Amino acid sequence: MLNADEKEELLRLAASSSLKEDMRYLSAHRHNPFIKDGQVDMDAYIEFVQQFNEFINHEPKPFKPMIDKDMRL
Repeated sequence: MLNADEKEELLRLAASSSLKEDMRYLSAHRHNPFIKDGQVDMDAYIEFVQQFNEFINHEPKPFKPMIDKDMRL
């Protein structure tokens, strides 16, 4: 729950033209780092996932082959 001061601050920010302008600028200039020339760059995604797992110190699980014979979507 927000207290009265926090509500006032949010209302003041909602009316701020400079904040709206900044958000429009960010929206117009955002990009997806995994898309290169209109295609998904899997190498960039895999590199990101590997570095993220290394960053969070994720222990890889040993590979276990799937034994299901009838898998349907």
